Amino acid sequence: MIDRPHAPSTAEITQAEAAAGLRAAFRLFDLWGLTAEQARTLLGQPSPATFYRWKAGKVGQVPHDCAWRIGDLLGIHKALRYLFADPVRGYEWIRKPNSAFGGRSALDRMLAGAPSDIAAVRAYLDAERSGW
Repeated sequence: MIDRPHAPSTAEITQAEAAAGLRAAFRLFDLWGLTAEQARTLLGQPSPATFYRWKAGKVGQVPHDCAWRIGDLLGIHKALRYLFADPVRGYEWIRKPNSAFGGRSALDRMLAGAPSDIAAVRAYLDAERSGW
């Protein structure tokens, strides 16, 4: 194996990457028509002051939990873009009842608040996309 000390680590998310992901997540929340409270839940309940500071583009530290949530949310967006030729259908899909989530919507599942709830929606979409 070749030693590559300058190769980026796939396990670490830099603060610059987290800030870029946060900007993308806020755009996604707008496309999904989320309220501020729903968006805060998906981000792991940052304080209202932190949330609005982030929304205004003043991003300092992003907790790792939040960064991983953002990664899953953007993965959900990517999967929906692959599954639906019309982006609007993908944005609407998150609110539609789905038997995979016990008749609730994907958004309802994600708003349960645990990182595993967001990850479950992403895993479902990744499996649908790959034909498992």
